[in-house]
Amino acid sequence: MSRRKGPGLLSTVARTAAISGTATATSRAVSGAMDRKSLQAQQEQMAAMQTQQEIQQMKSQLNTLQSTPLPAAAPALQPDLLAQLTQLGQLKEAGILTEEEFQLAKAKLLS
Repeated sequence: MSRRKGPGLLSTVARTAAISGTATATSRAVSGAMDRKSLQAQQEQMAAMQTQQEIQQMKSQLNTLQSTPLPAAAPALQPDLLAQLTQLGQLKEAGILTEEEFQLAKAKLLS
């Protein structure tokens, strides 16, 4: 009987198992990384949408403030004047209002 040259059956099976295990581990790692990136992108998109909704809500509130006529009473007697001025300041700081828009809205409130 002659001896076979090359790796034996057990050696080949062991090598195949090692390669298969490495491929499986790599596939799972790549899949997990892709899942994390996808989840992060979804979270960023949700945050951007929420910010956009907040900006729209603030603009709507500003439009309401600007379209509401003020009573003839002196501005100092209006209990919500300070709140309205504070809100205008926040809109300006957030970059939603330009300096000119802020000044016009403030003048309207104070007139």
